[in-house]
Amino acid sequence: MTNTILSSDNNLRPTRLNDYIGQRTLCKQLSISLEASRQRGEALEHILLSGPPGLGKTTLANIIANEMGVQIHTTIGPALSKQMDLMPYLMGLGPREVFFIDEIHRLSKQLEEFLYPVIEDFRVDCLIDSGPKGRKINLPIKQFTFIGATTIAGGLSAPFRNRFGLELELELYNLEDLLTILEKSADILGLLCDKEALVEIAKRSRGTPRLANRYLKQVRNYAQVHNGGRVTVDMTKESFLLCEIDELGLDKKDRKYMKALVEIFTKPAGVNAIAATIGEDASTLSEVVEPYLLQLGFVIRASRGREITDKGKIHLNKGC
Repeated sequence: MTNTILSSDNNLRPTRLNDYIGQRTLCKQLSISLEASRQRGEALEHILLSGPPGLGKTTLANIIANEMGVQIHTTIGPALSKQMDLMPYLMGLGPREVFFIDEIHRLSKQLEEFLYPVIEDFRVDCLIDSGPKGRKINLPIKQFTFIGATTIAGGLSAPFRNRFGLELELELYNLEDLLTILEKSADILGLLCDKEALVEIAKRSRGTPRLANRYLKQVRNYAQVHNGGRVTVDMTKESFLLCEIDELGLDKKDRKYMKALVEIFTKPAGVNAIAATIGEDASTLSEVVEPYLLQLGFVIRASRGREITDKGKIHLNKGC
């Protein structure tokens, strides 16, 4: 129930805000809120973190706990189906501690409403018995910081979102910041890497630190087997070619999506129809595949549905 990220040679996640790379405006906002809370000796205000997968929402939640010098209690939205699932977390919270729910958009409306007095008044409303003789009691809990992370900010009801004091939206990373992250990760892993190789990895990482670090480890394994461990640009390109990931980071799933729009649908198509056609989950397409294709300008998403652009068709015809 309790988790804190610890620094180790095999852990590439930063543990302090000063070590967090990118998202500069967000980090400045967060730094001010943290310092103000520490000066007052109070719990930090509740925070909603939103943005595509792999940008560092969970890392930030752990950094916040570390900066406040408190424990973090973590769970995920799909694991919470009823009020009793929340009770062990809420009753186990100490003063100013952090309660973090990932995929918070997966909470039911009933659980959202149950959390209203929890995050507003630091109390749990419990119903004792059912039927005409049922009565409600209020259980006080320690003042704490509630952090939710979501890839779909619009998946939360407006009243629930309005109860967060700070909404922070993470954006896809630029090439420069990804390269800085890769250089730091390579140093932690003790890798011999050519700068050009790290640039190749950064270019294919879809603006996402999680992918950048995953690809770095993937290329490391390839170079270990084929080049004595030294990561060169040629080893990097060979590794990506083997995995069918092109120079922009598009993989087989992206190409299946784009090909469906070209070869199967003659007019704009909805994400559910595309998902059924290519055998993928609709939420995976909307949360993982589409954001990057939209950023590249390869796909447009309108009320009529999804369409591939001329730019997308040109890239698709180039092949992997």
